[in-house]
Amino acid sequence: MDIILRLVEEFKLKKFQVENTVGLIDEGNTIPFIARYRKEQTGELSDVVLRDLYERLTYLRNLENRQMEVIRLIEEQGNLTEELKKEILASETLQRIEDLYRPYRPKRRTRATIAKEKGLEPLANVILSQEINSGNLEDIGEPYIDEEKGVTTVEEAYQGAMDIIAEIVSDNAEFRELIRNIVFDKGILVTNAVDKETKSVYEMYYDYKEPVKAVANHRVLAINRGEKEKFLRVKVDSPDDNIIDILKSKVVVNYKAITTPYLLSSIEDGYKRLIFPSIEREIRNTLTERAEEQAIKVFGQNLKPLLMQAPVKGKVVMGFDPAFRTGCKIAVVDETGKLLDHTTVYPTEPQNKVEEAKKELTELIKKHSVDIIAIGNGTASRESEMIVADMLKDLNKKVYYTIVSEAGASVYSASKIANEEYPDINVSIRGAISIGKRLQDPLAELVKIDPKSVGVGQYQHDINQGKLDETLRGVVEDCVNNVGVDLNTASVSLLSYVSGISAGVAKNIVKHREEIGKFNDRKELLKIKRLGEATFVQCAGFLRISNGDNPLDNTGVHPESYEVALKLINKLGFSEEDIKAGKLKEIDSIVNEKNIVEFAKELQIGVPTLRDIFKELKKPGRDPREEMPKPVFRTDVLKMEDLKPDMILTGTVRNVVDFGAFVDIGVKQDGLVHISHLSNKFVKNPMDVVSVGDIVNVKILDVDIEKGRIGLSMKEA
Repeated sequence: MDIILRLVEEFKLKKFQVENTVGLIDEGNTIPFIARYRKEQTGELSDVVLRDLYERLTYLRNLENRQMEVIRLIEEQGNLTEELKKEILASETLQRIEDLYRPYRPKRRTRATIAKEKGLEPLANVILSQEINSGNLEDIGEPYIDEEKGVTTVEEAYQGAMDIIAEIVSDNAEFRELIRNIVFDKGILVTNAVDKETKSVYEMYYDYKEPVKAVANHRVLAINRGEKEKFLRVKVDSPDDNIIDILKSKVVVNYKAITTPYLLSSIEDGYKRLIFPSIEREIRNTLTERAEEQAIKVFGQNLKPLLMQAPVKGKVVMGFDPAFRTGCKIAVVDETGKLLDHTTVYPTEPQNKVEEAKKELTELIKKHSVDIIAIGNGTASRESEMIVADMLKDLNKKVYYTIVSEAGASVYSASKIANEEYPDINVSIRGAISIGKRLQDPLAELVKIDPKSVGVGQYQHDINQGKLDETLRGVVEDCVNNVGVDLNTASVSLLSYVSGISAGVAKNIVKHREEIGKFNDRKELLKIKRLGEATFVQCAGFLRISNGDNPLDNTGVHPESYEVALKLINKLGFSEEDIKAGKLKEIDSIVNEKNIVEFAKELQIGVPTLRDIFKELKKPGRDPREEMPKPVFRTDVLKMEDLKPDMILTGTVRNVVDFGAFVDIGVKQDGLVHISHLSNKFVKNPMDVVSVGDIVNVKILDVDIEKGRIGLSMKEA
């Protein structure tokens, strides 16, 4: 297999792009580094394409390795033919290879192997040959009676022979592929209740049928969970009679043979007992794998905008972690995220100390000049929001509040990371600190939490955890490296997502920083234990140092391009000091596309890299998240009872799923914009229309207070 050529064709890329990318990956370069600093070699492939290409490269290499392994195993048995070898090498999926290997795979003791031990294989061959058109079946079977081997009658001999034929039919790779395709195309997924009287969230599946090929991915995962929780029985109905007839037409060549009834019976047994149960499992696995891939993709696509939410800089924030019985935890953090104060108030049930809570919160707001209150969206959130909104009316200072997703805050609170950051602070207060800080810098705070716990996926605990972790880590890596990391403030958690930096090296960086006070130059990284030249090349461009010795250290310009950048600055009539002063914003009036091409030739550097250098010089310390939608800040509050059909409201997209989007409109329950109400145009994928964190206008369609459901539409809004 020519893997390079295969990737070129599948991804519709140029050969040099694939060759160079594969070479860079094999050299140990990370995807963020390749995407950002090797654009000339890759033809400017994005991090998303690079990750997809890497995943496919891994699959094809595994496929190639498995081809060689299967060929070796069959050859060792002495069963490898040139034709079989060609078929294996032509296989395009691992499934096809396994189908071809199936007849040669060492088996546990089966009915067929037992029959072979009894010496019945020659009788099976007689039946398969279909050459005897006359005579007596008893006479044909009698020579195979052997009481010592356990064959005492002619019928036992024929039964054993039929077991052998059934397994031969079952092991036929062409038959399995044919049946797999038929079942996938014509099969029906059927679900029934284990107990129809039991109430559950799976009631719509208590008597449910849908063509296998049409089952939506989210329904597959819901059905799997219902089966796992023992609410549902699941099976695949297939056109058995039709399939058996097709198998008979392919195996039976002489219906006049007197052994044909045994052959027909063997074919039917082979299908019903061996092939179909196996194919049913494969079909269910295929549906599950497809659904998991989609769920993982959705999770990754939701996670990215969540992490890339605009930071709220330069504001003192009060983190408000709502609760009932145990009280609401409060933490005030300054503009840099440093903890200033914390307390617990009890405005909610059962204590209902509303006025005491308002008084204490007002004092904290005045004492620390709080600008914004970040309220977690969990239990007692809306009750707390009403109290906060009422309190803000009586303040002399303009203070806003916003609702922040608290998903994962409790996970963080009890984590080793939180214990290291706040060893003397109660676990319950740490959640409030996290809520406040994730408003100030969502990315820096959310990287401390397992990505599965941030509340933007579907069925995340039901899907392949290894694949999910790998995908989500890739998303976090891309976000962290896209934004860049302040070397003098970044936590171990944040640093460990930087290109090339392991958790151990991240700890060493923080330890070194504590010893020296602060980094003044990127080159100081080379003094850190376990951070050699190769790691420095991978990570340096993504680490920022503001107010350091070299103004280029506060940009995304890689140290390997400093010489070119300085030549360019001088050529344009600027100095290094002008970078710090932000005077290079003016280069837009000097530089155009034609100039860039000319400069690139003169400086012997690639045009894409030079474009990036220009972009960085214009805006040192640039944060791409500043272009993202800002959070919705409120001073008032709505109750679900206030909602009426046709009202138009502004909300924040909290989660996007296959069937629509959930939007926070400022009441206790998020509303659902069904996929059919996302746009006036046909929408195939909700993510083509909205992303997590988007600020959207919605129209109320219906409100069900009893069930806590709100139907929304973005069509007319």
